[in-house]
Amino acid sequence: MNAHHLQPAPVLLREDADGIAQLTLNRPQSRNPLSEAMLAALSQAFAAIAEDGSVRAVVLAAAGPVFSAGHDLKEMSAHRADADRGRVYFADILGRCSAMMQQITALPQPVIAAVEGTATAAGCQLVASCDLAVAGSGARFCTPGVHIGLFCSTPMVALSRNLSAKHAMEMLLLGEMVPAPEAARMGLVNRVVPAGEALAEARRLAATIAAKSAVTVKTGKRTFYEQREMGLKAAYDHASAVMVENMMARDAEEGIGAFMEKRQPVWER
Repeated sequence: MNAHHLQPAPVLLREDADGIAQLTLNRPQSRNPLSEAMLAALSQAFAAIAEDGSVRAVVLAAAGPVFSAGHDLKEMSAHRADADRGRVYFADILGRCSAMMQQITALPQPVIAAVEGTATAAGCQLVASCDLAVAGSGARFCTPGVHIGLFCSTPMVALSRNLSAKHAMEMLLLGEMVPAPEAARMGLVNRVVPAGEALAEARRLAATIAAKSAVTVKTGKRTFYEQREMGLKAAYDHASAVMVENMMARDAEEGIGAFMEKRQPVWER
């Protein structure tokens, strides 16, 4: 056997086609944990995509029967043997995870999760951090930290920005599995499709977005997250200022002209 066969498969796969970058978590045998290697790979991929004008939308999928089980508890527990019982390591890994989640929000392109199987703890956080999410009918979601004495406080940040307060607290306090239709009702996912079809539906949504003006989508996504952190008046002031700039953009002039002339717009890029 040559050395080539001993190379482990990449933890994250990237495949680009038609303006869509598909990222696939590729550690099915260990339930696609957000290990050091996976966090690094995701972070690098998002950094590259942010600079890549050819990518209009991102689909985040996973190999195997589990979307992601969250943090790698084996990897973390090994650091209990450190002199500080792991304090510095835990702070570092949680900081890296939080930074990666924020990269998704900051990414110019929309990110769509395609979820089959279970997404638990930081894996559920990953889904909540995406702009859109599609679930197969068998998908389930859970923030189970409360069962093991480790409250899902970082997943809570993403959950509480997607769900109503009562729904988020229900998931966090009970730690129970939430089936896909219930997750859709709660607002954690956009839609539920037959099992095995989440990726196809996510790619369909991505293709629809990819056909829009890239600069318009980028402006809209950024402004959505900016205004959400503001008070009402500040949010309106900010959104109005953005809209004035948007109105002056070439694609807005083209799009409005095309609408009035009843023709298809031709976007700048």
